[in-house]
Amino acid sequence: MMKILALQQQMINYMGGDARRIQHFIKVHAFAKMIGTLEKLPPETQYTLEVAALTHDIGIRMGEKKYGADMVTGKVQEQEGPAEAKKMLEALGCAPQVIERVCFLIGHHHTFESIEGLDYQILVEADFLVNLYEDGLPLENVQTALTKIFKTPSGIKLCETMFGLKKTE
Repeated sequence: MMKILALQQQMINYMGGDARRIQHFIKVHAFAKMIGTLEKLPPETQYTLEVAALTHDIGIRMGEKKYGADMVTGKVQEQEGPAEAKKMLEALGCAPQVIERVCFLIGHHHTFESIEGLDYQILVEADFLVNLYEDGLPLENVQTALTKIFKTPSGIKLCETMFGLKKTE
């Protein structure tokens, strides 16, 4: 099993010179790890979730090279990320089944309909927790995300607590 620390270091090197993005994936990983642990994910699923959380935005760099910095949308990240992640994870000795699932998660982490699997749901929630704060979105937007996106009890509680809200139906 590839060590999470080795992947963290590799991702920091990959995103070198971009402190904002490094901070982002470290925070997403921390929230994903917390939510997954609180939701009592099986160890294999927890591991896959953590790998995906660290690499979820890996497609940004390739997207910038291909399309320019102003053109890197969530969809471009989903399109460019899996191939970059696969190269990195293979080089680090990650198991093929983990690479396959991580590439799927990276390729869908900005797609919020038809979320399949607790690892997928938690990755989306962790990314939202960080993005809602980093983007400085108004509380109305946070409330909408809380209502429409958050499904896990632990993710809901974190979002409610962080932003001082209550989930409405």
